[in-house]
Amino acid sequence: MITGELKSKVDAIWNAFWSGGISNPMEVMEQLTYLLFLRRLDELHTLEENKANRLKRAMEHRIFPEGLDPRGCQYNDYRWSVFKGKEPREMFEIVSEHVFPFLKTLGSDDSTYSHHMRDARFTIPTPALLAKVVDMLDDIPMEARDTKGDLYEYMLGKIASAGQNGQFRTPRHIIDLMVEMTEPQPTDLICDPASGTCGFLVSAGEYLRREHPKALMDDALRQHFHHNLFHGFDFDTTMLRIGSMNMLLHGVENPDIRYRDSLAESAAGEADRYSLILANPPFAGSLDYEATAKDLQRIVKTKKTELLFLALFLRLLKPGGRAAVIVPDGVMFGSTTAHKELRRLIVDEHKLDGVVKLPSGVFKPYAGVATSILFFTKTNSGGTDQVWFYEVQADGMSLDDKRTPLLDEDKLGARPHRPLSEDEHGRNNLPDVLARWRQRTTRERERPRTAQSFCVPREEIAANGYDLTFNRYKEVEHEAVDHRCPQEILDELEKLEEEIRVGMGELRGMLK
Repeated sequence: MITGELKSKVDAIWNAFWSGGISNPMEVMEQLTYLLFLRRLDELHTLEENKANRLKRAMEHRIFPEGLDPRGCQYNDYRWSVFKGKEPREMFEIVSEHVFPFLKTLGSDDSTYSHHMRDARFTIPTPALLAKVVDMLDDIPMEARDTKGDLYEYMLGKIASAGQNGQFRTPRHIIDLMVEMTEPQPTDLICDPASGTCGFLVSAGEYLRREHPKALMDDALRQHFHHNLFHGFDFDTTMLRIGSMNMLLHGVENPDIRYRDSLAESAAGEADRYSLILANPPFAGSLDYEATAKDLQRIVKTKKTELLFLALFLRLLKPGGRAAVIVPDGVMFGSTTAHKELRRLIVDEHKLDGVVKLPSGVFKPYAGVATSILFFTKTNSGGTDQVWFYEVQADGMSLDDKRTPLLDEDKLGARPHRPLSEDEHGRNNLPDVLARWRQRTTRERERPRTAQSFCVPREEIAANGYDLTFNRYKEVEHEAVDHRCPQEILDELEKLEEEIRVGMGELRGMLK
């Protein structure tokens, strides 16, 4: 958990960029990513040096060459530990004219970070700003993997709080809920075809470290974790760089983070490959039908991106693979042929496991759109029996534009550090979502339709045109009414009439 002191240091770095002339939060994040990458390269080079000295042999993997570069600068000066001690003007010259061109040559080692850094652009405008930011970053401890990851997550959060590009960030507690519910395994192949900052992949990695610590002690599984388990696609090169750095700082050595327009390119080479998809694909807009991959058009004829992404997920998953994806509520009840066919496909030809309705304020202040999370398994042979529904009414944050926490930090999220009281459940439903999800094939099937969660048979969903909205199946709980027989009511009225007659007689006597 990031401390207040570290947050203050990050805030100070952010403010230094703003006062130094860089006000675009995405540009700030990009330049910070480059500098963190340079610091990481120096750490790796130092580790190799120490290993070589211990073993008394030459370095096997030298990141910074020996000698001079073609322009007469010492390659050793490229190292963070060296240039950070230089005078600002000299540091600025080394970083801008030597180090950044050098970054573009690092793709030969085939790591995802080096590949994406080849397009790095240095835009810090002055030596004074560079020196100030390097000093501030150097003052932040980055030894622990948890600290690195938490700091980067906090920086990413500042992109959202700046009010720009917030669409790239699904709230972390919602991501964590989806990961907890899908229970990633060390042997999985996990994919996010609209990866952005790689929040889903990072959360899955943290889950595996916590729930399967022994897997990283096994040579084959450790190799799989660092090189084959995580796959992310995006067509925004800035996001690819930021997402790759996010994975690196969370301790994943070489994930597969690639440039790809997931909807425009054929998924033929990727079909039936992945065992778990976690995603919050773009909702808005339509694509040129002609530019859409033909294999997706065969699944569903539409231009709507949210439907095309669902078709893509079905294509990418291997039989038995599972998915947890956020969709706008229009997908749940849309009446077009494409909407109905896609819902029918998931329900009848595969296995729809659950639907979690989210409050419409989850993505504020950037969007007020109502959304749900779909959980399904690719089977190619049906299997939907009962579909579990849950309506989240509170996610631990206020549902207005401020999104203020409603509970202490240790009571937020799907796995709070302290148990919640019944009153606190009313402010954070997420632990209850997780608990009930695990009972969806047992006790949950006995819940009435008036409850916050319940199960609905496949046949009823089919009879309702495959409508998947929560309110379609929810029943309103009516107050109990005390019904009495008519004679009892007449007797009571007669008694009341007698009391009134006697009372009126007494009143007339008093007036006389």
